[in-house]
Parts: sequence; structure tokens; C-alpha cells
Amino acid sequence: MRVFVPSPLRSYTGGRAEVEACGETVMALLDDLDRAFPGMRFRMLDEQQRIRPHVRFFVNRERVHDLGLRLAAGDEIQILCALSGG
Repeated sequence: MRVFVPSPLRSYTGGRAEVEACGETVMALLDDLDRAFPGMRFRMLDEQQRIRPHVRFFVNRERVHDLGLRLAAGDEIQILCALSGG
């Protein structure tokens, strides 16, 4: 599956904005991303495996809240990170 990576996470992917990953669910896909790009998942999920407040996941342009959502071949996953500061 094609995964679109936001700028704040591209240091994990060697600067790539788009990577390939696989998984039957969103969580499995994140596990696969973390195997390929160690440490990346911790930037998106907290210690209780919940989505961090500043991160959003979209599957085929639909926002996802459930990490158990089943994925299909050909799905496109977009990860967005909100910017903060002041």
C-alpha cells in the first residue's frame, strides 16, 4: 500500500514523502512501517497505542479513528501531523 508521509516524519524515511507498507489493519501497517523505519510509530502512537493528539490518519481520504480498521490492497494511507508552537 502507498503511504504518504508528512514532513515531520520524513527523517525516518530518508526524506521520502511516499513509501510502501503492508498490513491487514491500520495497526499492522504501522507495525510494518516501524520495522522498515524504526522509531516512526512512537511519533504517531503513545505508550498505550493510542493515536497522538497531533496525528491524523486517512485511508482513501477518509479519516480513521480505529486502528483495527481493515485495509485492502490498493488502499492509500495518508498521515498528517499538526504543527504546534507559538
